[in-house]
Amino acid sequence: MPNHPLPRPVQLVGYEPSGRGAALLCSDGDTLERRRLEPGGTLSYSLEGRHCAGTIDWSADEPEHVACDRPSTPYCEYHTSTWICARCTGTCLKDEMDCYEEHAVYVAAFAPDTFKVGVTKSRRLETRLREQGADRGAHIHTVSNGRIAREIEAEIAEWLVDRVRTPTKLGSLASSVDCEAWEEVLAEFDVQQRFAFDYDLGLESQPVPETIASGTVVGVKGRLLVLENGGTTYAVDMRDLVGYDVTEGTTSRDLQSSLGSFG
Repeated sequence: MPNHPLPRPVQLVGYEPSGRGAALLCSDGDTLERRRLEPGGTLSYSLEGRHCAGTIDWSADEPEHVACDRPSTPYCEYHTSTWICARCTGTCLKDEMDCYEEHAVYVAAFAPDTFKVGVTKSRRLETRLREQGADRGAHIHTVSNGRIAREIEAEIAEWLVDRVRTPTKLGSLASSVDCEAWEEVLAEFDVQQRFAFDYDLGLESQPVPETIASGTVVGVKGRLLVLENGGTTYAVDMRDLVGYDVTEGTTSRDLQSSLGSFG
């Protein structure tokens, strides 16, 4: 009998949130594939073992994945990176300040009534809001560099949060923004531009939190992937998928079902 080589294992090594196309990044150790997450599309991955997702070299002509078999997940100590600017409050933490591009200070609303201050490069404002899964956004300041933006952010963060945890976003996927509370917050600022986002999830009830990669794609909001599987709608934090080896096929383990799936 002829010898047929076994298919190389595929690992989920990253993701792109809404605002950047919404996709899972898969690698077989040789090629890097971008699996787009379009509503109505189907995912058929069964999650196997999990280990460090390594790193992706984006500087190459074709992005390359550098694998790692260390057991830490989603990244080991050698492949964990921290964006130092996220901790900046106006006093640069780098050896030399380099954020001289125009920046925007914004307020983002997450249903129903969580309001966050943040900063980003002006050219990325709408993209950044979508990446976070914001329901509403307001551009409140434009400044010449990141240091000034972080100083303003730190002042506003004394009464607004500057970080929204994923469980908070996950727990309100089927909620709507408290418009009255949102307007009260914006009344404190000279708003330059407003944004309203619809991620077309069409949810009538709260999805069940789960870590799966099989089902019909309902949509993506920030890094939250919404899937329909067996009559139940699930919400998946895509970061929780990073590092898993996967095989083709739907998951074989028991999943928690919503009450509506028994109707």
